[in-house]
Amino acid sequence: MSEHASKRVAVIGAGSWGTALAAISARNHHEVRVWARDSQVARQISDFHRNPFYLSDYALPENITATISIEEAVKDASFAIIVVPSHAMRESLIRVRDHVRSDLVLASATKGVENLTLMRMSEVIRDVLKEKFEPRIVALSGPSFAREVMRSDPTAIVAASADREAAEMIQRELSSGAFRVYTNNDLAGVELGGAVKNVVAIASGVVCGMGLGHNSTAAIITRGLAEITRLAASQGARAATMAGLAGLGDLVLTCTGDLSRNRHVGVELGRGRKLDEILAGMREVAEGVKTTQAIYELSRRSGVDMPITESVYALLYQNKPAREAVSELMARPLKEE
Repeated sequence: MSEHASKRVAVIGAGSWGTALAAISARNHHEVRVWARDSQVARQISDFHRNPFYLSDYALPENITATISIEEAVKDASFAIIVVPSHAMRESLIRVRDHVRSDLVLASATKGVENLTLMRMSEVIRDVLKEKFEPRIVALSGPSFAREVMRSDPTAIVAASADREAAEMIQRELSSGAFRVYTNNDLAGVELGGAVKNVVAIASGVVCGMGLGHNSTAAIITRGLAEITRLAASQGARAATMAGLAGLGDLVLTCTGDLSRNRHVGVELGRGRKLDEILAGMREVAEGVKTTQAIYELSRRSGVDMPITESVYALLYQNKPAREAVSELMARPLKEE
């Protein structure tokens, strides 16, 4: 891997994935500024090189500082990585809008679809910034648990953009011996793969929480991939993208990995716990809970059949018991694969 010339990088968001991406950037010799909402988090990162709430057992490189000022975070940055929950994306961009240059590359590492507008994250970025300039947007997605990235487990992700130069810049600046970035120009496919897999992961968790075995999980993953592919194709994405890291790769990880927050929500629902109670016990956002609503609406608007998504929606928002939701999936009319 070639040596990285030091650049200034802004990371907007100080959760687990933001912290891990800041560390990846810093290990590649960039000067990293993290924007955190919480002044305690910003102070601990800057003074003690640790995030007090997320991945706190890992020391952070000394070339990471943190601030509660978005203006300070993005000042003179060559690129910014936005890692906030999808429901906070628009508000964060409105705060950042007046402080970014038009040539700044904006990499979204947020996986979700905005509930009211049904926009993907790149569409939200363009919507907020379009009156000032046409933003250079890259979507980062793929199978990447933050904790495993922090400990330098070999990881491969995708940087997707219609702007090839921007995607290649992110690829070059983030790649290392343990972190491999592929480029892709199918922005819609990469973003939808990253969003919908969280919904399927809830379903995968449910069957696990109910005590069902690997057959059930394999069925959920395979038919879930078919759903993601149908929806993505309806939005102009390529089916081949769904066979890659942002589709199948991320889906397998999130549906089977114990570090998955969305799978955890499903496991607890499968055990009979109530959603409010599960979420109250979690510090981090399980994106799939809100995304289920958006994907359910998008599938209906697009006329795409998504039975797993419908079942998860009924489970989360219509109080359908897990066992009943699974039984209904199995009782659907028989058809060709």
